[in-house]
Formats: sequence, C-alpha cells, structure tokens
Amino acid sequence: MFTGIIEEKGRVESLSVSGTSCRISIFCPKIFSGIKTGDSVAVNGVCLTAALFPREGVFAADVMPETLRRSNLGQLRSGSMVNLERALPAQGRFGGHIVAGHIDGTGKIVSSRPEGNAVLVTVSVSPELSRYIVEKGSVAVDGISLTVAKVSKSDFTVSLIPHTAGETTLLERKPGDMVNLETDIIGKYVEKFLRPDSGGLTETLLKENGFF
Repeated sequence: MFTGIIEEKGRVESLSVSGTSCRISIFCPKIFSGIKTGDSVAVNGVCLTAALFPREGVFAADVMPETLRRSNLGQLRSGSMVNLERALPAQGRFGGHIVAGHIDGTGKIVSSRPEGNAVLVTVSVSPELSRYIVEKGSVAVDGISLTVAKVSKSDFTVSLIPHTAGETTLLERKPGDMVNLETDIIGKYVEKFLRPDSGGLTETLLKENGFF
C-alpha cells in the first residue's frame, strides 16, 4: 500500500520492450538504499516489484502487458522523469490517502494555471472513472495524492501547493500528455457492495434487520 506522498523524482535509464511487456530501469539515488529485492515501488503510481539492481542507485522492474495497457509507462523513454514512492511501512506516517498502486485508467492534461501560491491543473477523464471522483475527495494522479477541487463528467481539477509542484513531475506535463489515474478504492468497494447482484447490502437485507 502507498499514500501518494512522492519521495523522489527518478529518471528512467532504459525501457526494454519485449513483445507486449517490458523491463524498466530507474535511477533513484535518494531512496535506493531503502530498496531490496522484492520490494514494491510505485512508479508514476504503478506498483512495481524491484527485481534487479544493475548498478548503484538503479533498480529494475518487470512490467506486464496489463500494466502497459492501463498506464502511461509504455510511453516513457530514457531520460523521462517519474514519481517514486516506496510502500508504506507498518510504523509509517499516513500522510496522503489509501493508494493501492493499481491504475484504473489514464487521463490527459487539459490545462494548468496559477492561482495565488498554487497551480490549478485540469485533467480529462472518462465518465467511467469520473463517477468515482468527488469534489474534496482524493485522487492519485501519476501516483500523487491530490484533493479534487472541481469535477465534471469529462474532467476534474486539482490544486498543487508549491511543495507538491516542486517535488513531483506533474507541472512538467503539457496539455495532451497522458497521466495515470487511481480513484478512491473505498468508493469502488462501497459501490460493489451496494449492487443487488453482489449479495451485499440490499433493501431486503435492510428490512430483515429492522431498518424499514
């Protein structure tokens, strides 16, 4: 599990594509000493497993076809900057929100504009994903935990404070650039439990337990 609080901007050293999958190597001098074989690292919000360490400061991870279909990792190139976060330790401080590292889909940067000491960034989103994004709720954009300032069926807007802007890659993105999106996992579970075909919460169950 992750929190969406980015620890470091890493640099892609290589992306070796083989058929519909690939291996990615990332230079990350700040967090490198805290990673060992088998550890989970969120790369632009995608949970990857550190499998190899080609040299000091670099870890490599394998990316499966489903991840390439769902995310923007396949668009990365040597030199691309990515947001990195190690998995939350049991004794860690929970500073963002619950982020699984399982991307729901992608959106595209629409615009960014300053507002006082912050920057408003608008991201296009499909109706299938926008239903899980609520005003003042949380969303992970390229792995960054952000608060939703405004949402519609076709886009949403987040506000970046100077610290977040400086510590992440989001303001390096241009209109039309693809970003990874993970919506609130709690909302998805609640929706499933409320579906009549899920065997979860139903009107009959509520009546049987005295709620009507």
